[in-house]
Amino acid sequence: MTEAEDSETESKADTICPFCKTEGLILMEDERDIPYFGKVYLFSMTCNACKFHKADVEVAEQKDPSRYSIEVSGNDDMKIRVVKSSNAVVKIPNIASIEPGEAANGYVTNIEGILSRIKYQLESIKEDKEDEESAEKARKMIKKINRVVWGDEKVKIIIEDPSGNSAIISEKAKFEKLKK
Repeated sequence: MTEAEDSETESKADTICPFCKTEGLILMEDERDIPYFGKVYLFSMTCNACKFHKADVEVAEQKDPSRYSIEVSGNDDMKIRVVKSSNAVVKIPNIASIEPGEAANGYVTNIEGILSRIKYQLESIKEDKEDEESAEKARKMIKKINRVVWGDEKVKIIIEDPSGNSAIISEKAKFEKLKK
């Protein structure tokens, strides 16, 4: 968290987990003011017993469905702040996407964090001995992501969010409203 972000965190420990029914679920709520975006609420629950985890981010103000896109073209772009709700789709054309669903999480990260999450998904695919074609594609995509992180290659990142709770915080990012 930067100095420009105000934070107010509340947590409650030892709640009953809805999945394993044991005491040990930790609930957290964090309020932050993110420059050029506004006030957001970060919610999370983590069970110490079964390791269940769920997180989300919501903006304080009602926002319209949105689409942000950015061309990542250098090492400096790795630090660009990204707010992603659990409803958002993150697309990196010709590489991969992060789709919303039951297990989807919301988070505040940066471009490098988004690329790391995609790379983590691809790591498990590249080890698949039963589908060598998919494994080879995953290895190539990991190499491409590494070149992007090192600033040797450009890539476009798109975030579409029907809830409007996501953003790419940069003057380079392009914003458009999505139809409801």
